[in-house]
Amino acid sequence: MDMNFFTFGSKDIGIDLGTANILVTLKGKGIILKEPSVVAIDRKTGNILATGTEAKDMLRKNTRSD
Repeated sequence: MDMNFFTFGSKDIGIDLGTANILVTLKGKGIILKEPSVVAIDRKTGNILATGTEAKDMLRKNTRSD
């Protein structure tokens, strides 16, 4: 999702970096973003592969024990 938060015309923004989900709220609009607090990282390169829902879906598909 491509969002520029500063185009909404309001500087009243709240960010909750919770343990399970990240929430972003704007005054007068409510919650505008709710994503899982998950990041998928390539173990070989250290590059970020995905964040949020996409990373959580990857986790479900590729769970393994090392």
